[in-house]
Amino acid sequence: MTTNYPSITKSVFQEIPLNKLVLSPENVRKTPSEGAVAERAASIEAHGLLQNLLVKPQLNDEGRETGKYEVTAGRTRFAALKLLASRKKIGKNALIPCNVREDGNGKELSLAENVSREALHPADEFEAFWDLQHSQGLGADSIAARFGTTARHVKERLKLGSVSPDLIQYYREGGMTLEQLMAFTVTDDHVRQMYIWDNLIHNRSPERIRRALLETHVSARDGRARFVTLAAYEAAGGVIVRDLFSEDGGGYLADAALLDRLARQKIEEAAEALRGEGWKWVEGTIDFPHHYGLARIYPRDVELPEAEIARLEEIEAELDPLYAALEETEEPDPEIERQIASLSAEYDAIDERKRVFDPDGLARAGALVCIGPDGTAEVARGFVRPEDIPTEKPEVAAASEPAAAAVDAGGKVAAQAEEEQSGLSGALIADLSAHRTMALREAISRRPDIALAAVVHALALDCFYLGAQSRSCLRISIHRTPLEISARNIGETQPAKDIEAKQEAWAARTPGDPRDLWAFILGLSTAECLSLLAHCVSGAVDAVDNGARSADALTHAGLLAESVALDMRASWQPTAANYLGRVHKALIREAVTEAVSSEAAERIAGLKKADMASAAEALLRDKGWLPKQLRQCRAPVTSEMQQAAE
Repeated sequence: MTTNYPSITKSVFQEIPLNKLVLSPENVRKTPSEGAVAERAASIEAHGLLQNLLVKPQLNDEGRETGKYEVTAGRTRFAALKLLASRKKIGKNALIPCNVREDGNGKELSLAENVSREALHPADEFEAFWDLQHSQGLGADSIAARFGTTARHVKERLKLGSVSPDLIQYYREGGMTLEQLMAFTVTDDHVRQMYIWDNLIHNRSPERIRRALLETHVSARDGRARFVTLAAYEAAGGVIVRDLFSEDGGGYLADAALLDRLARQKIEEAAEALRGEGWKWVEGTIDFPHHYGLARIYPRDVELPEAEIARLEEIEAELDPLYAALEETEEPDPEIERQIASLSAEYDAIDERKRVFDPDGLARAGALVCIGPDGTAEVARGFVRPEDIPTEKPEVAAASEPAAAAVDAGGKVAAQAEEEQSGLSGALIADLSAHRTMALREAISRRPDIALAAVVHALALDCFYLGAQSRSCLRISIHRTPLEISARNIGETQPAKDIEAKQEAWAARTPGDPRDLWAFILGLSTAECLSLLAHCVSGAVDAVDNGARSADALTHAGLLAESVALDMRASWQPTAANYLGRVHKALIREAVTEAVSSEAAERIAGLKKADMASAAEALLRDKGWLPKQLRQCRAPVTSEMQQAAE
């Protein structure tokens, strides 16, 4: 029995000269992108026209054929062919394979071709590009040229195609996201890729996958890598795993041990240069792990020789016209800049000699050389280890002076000598000194100026002199909590630099001998005394919410912040490093919504986490937005604040 099926062939194949083809007004694709046209042109040049154009005869107003054909489907291909003709890659009358359809509605046929087609699955594209490279030996540039795309796009696809086939299949079946698959490209080890995927059951975020794969690797943005330089690391045989999908196209150094060895060698060279300064010890270290438990001494001002003071004045006089000339030039003048740099270096070298460490300090203190977060060598002088902090021995008063109890290094009261010299019992001496203490308390209560000086004296002894706290009769001391424990790079912030500058400035002014400090403080004006008090007290503030502080202490921190009108906008703004890259995407959107607009937040919502954090950083810059933990002293951002920031 013969079954007659309806024919599905309603078109006739025909090769038609390109100059006989015109675009049909019924074609539904009105605006093909320039990129799509260029991409299709490259593909046609490399592979030929893989899909025929759909055309129909053009009719005039009288319904007669004009000899030309209207392209009802294939506008992008048609535009690509014309682009090739304009570039003289094909002739203007080149024969183009077409399917001629005289039946049906042209607009419906155009719509059917564009709507019903299915895009290639990304995984199929990854594997196809990878196969072109490995089976035909085509490089990324050649593949890009043949398909009208960029070499970076091809390299990314080739990298994705090199991931374990099992993981690509999971992605194809919807078992993982594209972002997760991209995270696996940081290593070519398929066994390790599968091991990480199988064992990361509870958290398979792209960030966690990448971190697990590279737990023994070091980011190229790490301070050690910048300090050593990637070129030096590679010259020593180090391997860098490139991450095509990172924000800056950076990579990861696979040999952390080699990097550390190179960093220590280079930092030791910098440390060697300091040993001639006479320090008890000099240590080169990757960072400042020993900083937290160390005391510190500072240099003090000394008078420069008259010749050097005169030279400083000469340099200032020479620099003024140079700076003026530099401002007048439209283009930077290298010669003027060279002279300014030379004179400035000479000035700094002389000026540094105004502050010196006393020989006793050099004999017990040391210097640290570390690698800063920006990859530069940083030098910090004057650190004193606990065993080198001097312990003051008690001084026994002369027989003619009132007896005073003093505590020796072992913690025992050295009052026996006082008893023998005065003929009074220890109990009577304590009784009399208690009455004297009470009278002294009452007298000071009537002298706020002396009370202020006494407090400043006690705190300054603690701040600027090692082991000298016992020289004050006030039971007052400063407890400093190292904030670096909670925020590793907090020393790089502007408030930290300002505090350090004040510490150095006051250390330079205070006398070298703690016995002279009382006279120095009495000689300060009230304003200066209050300024020194404020600086000393500032070091005792501990408002770190680490789960160990009481609620009352944190409440007081808030009240203290309100009292000084603390505004964190002056010293902190959100970045990918300090906040945005460390929170969930929902909180990033919330921040952008508050500070900018919900539309702006929606525009970046579909980005990868790292890209979203980077985009949010740019949007929030100078907008004055703060997370709620930093808002104790100000209301949430308002529209008026947004306008003021803008």
